[in-house]
Amino acid sequence: ASKEGELSALYRMKGLKEILKSRTGLFRRLLGKKAPTEKAWKAYSDTVFRCTLCGNCQEVCPVGIRLKELWLSLRQDLVHSRFFPEKIDMIRDNLEESHNVFAEDNEERADWVEDMRDAPDHGFLKDQAEVVYFTGCVASYFPLAQKIPMAFAEILEASKVDFTLLGEEEWCCGFPLLGAGLKEMLHVFVEHNVDAVREKGATRVILACPSCYQMWREHYPPEVEISHASQFLIELVKKDQVPLRDLELTVTYHDPCDLGRGARVFDEPRALIRAISGVRLVELPRNREMCRCCGGGGNLEMIDPKLSLEITKEKIDEVLSTGAQAVITSCQQCVRAMTTYVRRNKIPLEVLDITELLQRALKR
Repeated sequence: ASKEGELSALYRMKGLKEILKSRTGLFRRLLGKKAPTEKAWKAYSDTVFRCTLCGNCQEVCPVGIRLKELWLSLRQDLVHSRFFPEKIDMIRDNLEESHNVFAEDNEERADWVEDMRDAPDHGFLKDQAEVVYFTGCVASYFPLAQKIPMAFAEILEASKVDFTLLGEEEWCCGFPLLGAGLKEMLHVFVEHNVDAVREKGATRVILACPSCYQMWREHYPPEVEISHASQFLIELVKKDQVPLRDLELTVTYHDPCDLGRGARVFDEPRALIRAISGVRLVELPRNREMCRCCGGGGNLEMIDPKLSLEITKEKIDEVLSTGAQAVITSCQQCVRAMTTYVRRNKIPLEVLDITELLQRALKR
């Protein structure tokens, strides 16, 4: 996050070092005669879970340690040791009971379609289709994020793509489980989602959520082609399947952590922005693999909402320094975090997903 104060990776690591190296710290207790106190374990656990899992630390690590994997492994070990924040139990219970991280009715996953302009009678729920659009939990249930699947579905319709949603048969991709150290539960969600896609006869799964995209790429069997929405859309644009008009807008682009640092998808979103005549792209001071986190990842909002909000402030301050009228991103959680901050502080800045920008440029 920032270079100073409690937003920085340096501060977090310093805090961790103090916990481990102090006279009553965890390592001294583990290697000594006295067992670690519950207070020591709690302080250590809180530090490990107070992280967005943005991956910036491993970009700058001088010896190339895969630090994100280390943080995830630490969380898993702490859960097995029964030292973790109370909110982790809530994540587990919600996913076990509702198959989504928010404990919402999973039958309502595709209810956002009802709010679309000219939605088809089938509600994008087909028995068979070439493409499955996997919506994700945040975009399915949060009103701030539901405009993303609405925009994407409208673009797919305008581009004559044969696609379907999974509706209530879509379960959480499993990323919140991984981030919460609950990896042992992951296989149930993976197997269910793979079976649901198989039932549709689809050859491709499209995901607008970077976390869902990364999960399908790294933790699901390679049965079908996996693409992020930006990758799929630039294919359609290059084939002249997306009817676009001119827009007059100056924008900057925020690289989502899981899509950028995690999956190295940097060029496709920028190519989409440049494909719209009249849209001017101004890069952030820190961009691509060095882009600042928005503060919305790694379950941090649930664990430490104050820190999450402070990281978002740093992000918005950087965006405003570019003079852009809008910040574009390719992640529903980034949209939600930045929009919430902008609205709360009455900042005259638009926050748009890349799908919303293309929707705005559609010829109708």
